Amino acid sequence: MTTQRNTHPLPRPLFDTLHHLADVPQTVYDYLQALSITEAEKEFKLCLEFLKSYGNSIDTFTAYRRETERLLHWAWLVCKKPLKDISRNDIRDYLQFVSAPPKAWIATKNVDRFIPDGLGLRRSNPDWRPFVLRTSKINRRHGKQPDKADYQLSNKSIEAIFAGLSSLFSFLQQESYLEVNPIALIRQKKGYIQRQQTRKVTRKLSRLQWLNVIGAAEELAKEDPQHERTLFLMSAFYLLGLRISELAYIPGRLATMGNFAPDKNGLWWFTTVGKGNKERDIAVPDELLDALKHYRSALGLPPLPGREEQTPLLPKIKGKQGLGSRQIRNIVQMVFDRAIYALHQQSKTDEAEDLATATVHWLRHTAISSDVESRPREHIRDDVGHENPSTMDKYIDIDRVARHQSAQHKQLKPGNKTSTS
Repeated sequence: MTTQRNTHPLPRPLFDTLHHLADVPQTVYDYLQALSITEAEKEFKLCLEFLKSYGNSIDTFTAYRRETERLLHWAWLVCKKPLKDISRNDIRDYLQFVSAPPKAWIATKNVDRFIPDGLGLRRSNPDWRPFVLRTSKINRRHGKQPDKADYQLSNKSIEAIFAGLSSLFSFLQQESYLEVNPIALIRQKKGYIQRQQTRKVTRKLSRLQWLNVIGAAEELAKEDPQHERTLFLMSAFYLLGLRISELAYIPGRLATMGNFAPDKNGLWWFTTVGKGNKERDIAVPDELLDALKHYRSALGLPPLPGREEQTPLLPKIKGKQGLGSRQIRNIVQMVFDRAIYALHQQSKTDEAEDLATATVHWLRHTAISSDVESRPREHIRDDVGHENPSTMDKYIDIDRVARHQSAQHKQLKPGNKTSTS
């Protein structure tokens, strides 16, 4: 299929946040009615129901919303077909399209899809685009402006496209809107995922980088008691191997002090909800339990939380809610920046420049990488939630004790000798 990329109309956002998803702005219906696709409104409503079904999994909802929105815009504006007429060959064309979308469809920063109109309603944000070119942190630091010509899909993005669209088309089949799933008809999907030709960057902190990071957090806490929260946050990331979504305030999923609790053996666990809305228990190392006691003392709370205690784990300085993902990222970046400065002061320029590219998720990779050096892999697997928990049987208590024992002596500063007396 040949297309004149520069003549495509600009798409407008279709689906709001989970909180506003059911309240579709009038600007969306105006947009749908202006299209030349008679089935557009019906397909929009079907896709809306598809996304609502993932309301209990914010990560999956966000990913599927992105893929659904992009496909609809391509089908209606570029291919000029309703989804029900999309074939396997069209999907191949779509994959080529998203690999090099029109520059006008690419933004250079994330923006909200919908914004208040001043009258208590929401309207489409004219700055929104379905594709975003993300500039590396090191380039931003050096003042380099993003070039839309550099946009490219990663292997992970291509895998996300297949996963999201396959689920969408399966849903439309179940709703008797489609007869076949065009994604399922594509064989050799791996052929669309490029082989890695260059050495992949290891996205974890070196021991020196981590020691400077946690050292920076400790210094901040000494300078200002409010940063006891910062120190505990960094400690929890490293000693529990958490994702940011497992610590952030999300409506319906608030990390609280009560997520820490002992079992019948007196062993402490942290209960969280991870990917796929799956709950899991994470063994709490002794050092983190001590950090929790110290942190709670700084907050004016008893040393250990009571069961079902609803105090936010990471409360805002002002307000009753917990910290959101963006606020947590800002705190972690502040700590990274301080560690980067310290590394430069030590003439560790390479380590500093590498840390300048790090993201919050590197902390999880760092934690897991450190764990595999001393803990059984199956214990780590269950703690970090890489696979479903093992089936409970008569040996479950023995398994939990062993898993907890292997976690008890994890340290914030690797290399310190633990007393056995």
